[in-house]
Amino acid sequence: MTDSVAQSNRSPDREEFKAMAKFVTFFSYRPETWDHLLARPSDRGNAIAAAIASLSGNVELVYYMFGEYDGMVIVDMPDASDVAAISIAVTSTGAFSKVETRPLIAPGDMPAVLEKAGRARQAYAPPGD
Repeated sequence: MTDSVAQSNRSPDREEFKAMAKFVTFFSYRPETWDHLLARPSDRGNAIAAAIASLSGNVELVYYMFGEYDGMVIVDMPDASDVAAISIAVTSTGAFSKVETRPLIAPGDMPAVLEKAGRARQAYAPPGD
């Protein structure tokens, strides 16, 4: 495995390793959520980590920011279906006005991605050909 797209995750009851994919999620809170946080300030990192861990994932970092989004979370998850499940779970609470998730690719993994893209480009016939 290369750089950080695939992380090792050792299961406590077995010696095999499972590849983990890295994702970034950008989020924005609803005004009501900010009201709740103002009334009862807390570090949301533990809640985020618990949700991610419930699907065998790990939180790499959480940051708040200014601009279009209120914050971002980078996680390692077993696969995209786990990320979809987390997204559904958190958006179903109504606390967020916007949630967007993207897979991340480490620089060391890009050569293999580009090789695959080159093969696909050769096989693809654009409209009109």
